[in-house]
Amino acid sequence: MKTNQQPPALRVVMKEARRAIRPLIWFSAGINVLMLTGALYMLQVYHRVLSSHSLETLVMLSLMAAAALAAMAGLEVVRGRLLAKVGSWMNARLAPVLLTASVEYAASAPGHANARPLRDLDQVRNFFTSPSIFPILDAPWAPLFFAAIFLMHPWLGWLALVGGVVLFALAVLNEYLTRKPLTEAASAQSRAYTQAEAAIRNAEVVQAMGMLKPLLEGWKAQQDEANKGQVLAANRGGVIAAIARCHRLALQMAILGLGAYLVVRNEASAGIMISASILMGRALSPVEQAIATWKATVGARAAYRRLTAVAGQHPEATPVLPLPRPKGRFEADDLVLARQGGEPILKGISFRLNPGEAMALIGPSAAGKTSLARILAGAWRPSGGRALLDGMDVAQWAAEDRGHHVGYLPQDIELFAGTVAENICRFAQLTPPIFNNVVKAALLSGVHELIKGLPKGYATEIGESGAVLSGGQRQRIGLARALYGDPPLLILDEPNSNLDRDGEDALIAALSAVKAAGTTIVLIAHRPNILAKVDKVLVLNRGQQDLFGPRDYVFNELANRARKVTQMPIGASLPTLEVVKEVKEA
Repeated sequence: MKTNQQPPALRVVMKEARRAIRPLIWFSAGINVLMLTGALYMLQVYHRVLSSHSLETLVMLSLMAAAALAAMAGLEVVRGRLLAKVGSWMNARLAPVLLTASVEYAASAPGHANARPLRDLDQVRNFFTSPSIFPILDAPWAPLFFAAIFLMHPWLGWLALVGGVVLFALAVLNEYLTRKPLTEAASAQSRAYTQAEAAIRNAEVVQAMGMLKPLLEGWKAQQDEANKGQVLAANRGGVIAAIARCHRLALQMAILGLGAYLVVRNEASAGIMISASILMGRALSPVEQAIATWKATVGARAAYRRLTAVAGQHPEATPVLPLPRPKGRFEADDLVLARQGGEPILKGISFRLNPGEAMALIGPSAAGKTSLARILAGAWRPSGGRALLDGMDVAQWAAEDRGHHVGYLPQDIELFAGTVAENICRFAQLTPPIFNNVVKAALLSGVHELIKGLPKGYATEIGESGAVLSGGQRQRIGLARALYGDPPLLILDEPNSNLDRDGEDALIAALSAVKAAGTTIVLIAHRPNILAKVDKVLVLNRGQQDLFGPRDYVFNELANRARKVTQMPIGASLPTLEVVKEVKEA
């Protein structure tokens, strides 16, 4: 059973990641302190070597400088490896959470499925392992270099500080000018990716019906919008970067000129002049790097915000204690499913089923039948009410445990790349006992002989979405997957929509067998030969429960309505007319 007391996974991971901050601070501190080596070496050469003409002093200073630079290189290697380790660790911790959250969101919002959160995680991880993060780590140590320049001479310090403030102002201006176009470009690029993925996913329909050109035009419009935003941001960022570069070069010349003036006035030495120029370049380097890598920084920040929206409230998966196998007693208690900005899809659905009972769910198109089936299977969460299996709310039941007790065949058959056996056993590890259950489910669904006729039998690779199979074969294998493990609750949404006569006979035989074994069945179908096997019927109309009761009672009531309809004056209201027609044809 799930518990909602766990903290969100992203918060937990970021809290644990803070343990890496202290080592990063120390490594960055060591690197930036050792960055003073060049300036100090230059200062000592001018003050000690040139004045004393001592080669021994030059050799010792050079050896000490080389050792310091080697230590700095070692610290940079360690810091880079630590950042790579943090990025890899974050990916390992968050990728399963994000995939789970994406699957749950896609199940609750069909048509919005995408792997964007995983791409966002890659973008954040790549940011941690790229040079784009170094300005963030090095910027806090800029005051160290400004302080060193102030110690050399206050005038030099003030010049460097004012120049640094101007450069920082340019960085802020760069953020202000590029944030909006980059955000709009990213949004347009995301829409373009979505359109392209939809076109590729439905390539057969696109090619057959000549839809490629209009789809391409819509995709190109989104691409043009994305390119426009990126070009605008690049142009603005390029101008700021050019100004910042010129400003830094001018500032470096200014500090050399001011240093020379101080040397002429005997207020500073030549070593101080050169060292101040080196230190100022190092102090301003993080700001200049930040301007150059701002696009990557903004992208990583936006990706992190999207991750917060997806995984910010999603807990990490934890082991669950399996609940006892239910007997199949099912109860829907005032189920409501709201729709954003419109009428509710379902309003107040209530019924009860005992173990071994079969219920037909019928109604006109858009009555809410498939939506109700998804709630009963636990794929969707209701906005109100509860769906109870042996008193346990299926929406609160851990999916990995609930899946052992609920068999579900959706209207759109969803098979995965892999073998037939892997799809039937829901990709469990194929041990001999598991394979025996696979064969049992195939025999029960009447698809065993069909599978034996495939090139490699149960080991046949079916391709992405079962591409090598026909629609009827996919539906029959999907039925075997639903029956795998003898679930006490079986939910079938139009299970015979792609079946021929033999497949339908096998379906009816399978339903009779599992019903006799005590399985509770919820069936969405319209063909009379399947409806004859149910015990109860639930009629939906515009999301509301129209009729519910024993099969004969409901069919008689619908037949009475049909007779009344034929006697009603023209233009009168025709309640559940489509349902009546379907039942009369049965």
